[in-house]
Amino acid sequence: MQKLIASFAVAAALAFATTAGAQTYPDRNITVVVPFAAGGPTDTVARLVAEAMSKDLGQQVIVENVGGAGGTLGAKQVAEADPDGYKLLLYHIGMATSATLYRNLPYNTLEAFEYIGLVTEVPMTILARKDMAATTLAELVDYAKANADKVTVANAGIGAASHLCGMLFMSAIGTPLVTVPYKGTGPAMTDLLGGQVDILCDQTTNTTKQIQGGTVKAYAVTTPARLDVLPDVPTTTEAGLTGMEFGIWHGLYAPKGTPAEVVDRLSKSLQVALKDKNVIDRFAELGTSPSPEADATPAALKAKLESEIARWKPVIEAAGQFAD
Repeated sequence: MQKLIASFAVAAALAFATTAGAQTYPDRNITVVVPFAAGGPTDTVARLVAEAMSKDLGQQVIVENVGGAGGTLGAKQVAEADPDGYKLLLYHIGMATSATLYRNLPYNTLEAFEYIGLVTEVPMTILARKDMAATTLAELVDYAKANADKVTVANAGIGAASHLCGMLFMSAIGTPLVTVPYKGTGPAMTDLLGGQVDILCDQTTNTTKQIQGGTVKAYAVTTPARLDVLPDVPTTTEAGLTGMEFGIWHGLYAPKGTPAEVVDRLSKSLQVALKDKNVIDRFAELGTSPSPEADATPAALKAKLESEIARWKPVIEAAGQFAD
């Protein structure tokens, strides 16, 4: 009987400590892990949101870059972190695609995290080296099909947004091309600018300035309507290519077991951050916009992740590009 009473006392003490901790949260700096190198599109999004959340939470939200394995190393680090709300993960669509891409993923995608909310959905742009002869997307597709054994499609590595877009592009035109993976978005763009590769499909957060500067040739955006920041670039549908409407969405996660009160506080802070004028203005310059309040919620992110795993599974399996 005494042992039973003691067990209840321990459980009650733990429950009280958890509740008390949630009520005082946050009382120190919070780290947001970006599972890619600094300077990339996801890093840009994370730093803007982290700055705005810092103001709302009253504590610094610090971005930590943990690159490798298409984002899964950083995700693994957060999945294994203490569930106290002080280590979070900001990951893009790769959270969904890695569930199929990686045969030995070190965590269960749908079970290892708590959901905080969607952050933004960044459009993609289909680009080619500046001296590419094709002037329209239809001409680029024709050229790619006629030279499939030598046309190169750059990407930032397996699981990167550019890798996924490249796979979808090849699926949409029904032609496999030569894939050239790099260790990051920067090197891939550098070689496109230098003419060492032919095509790159990447996020507007990484390509808008290059397009506006005329250093690459832009053929289409993957949105239903043209972008204000790139008004002269047609949509893929306008350009005659179907099956390419999609964006690279980003979500914010916490380790599984993070107290509901903490998750709720973080979700509300995210919603405040996405209404911050600096975030709205800077996102607009990069060709994107913050997620609406209804999407910056745990339920919306969970639903998005589940639907995107189902959407990308057949595309990845058809491409046959897997990693261990």
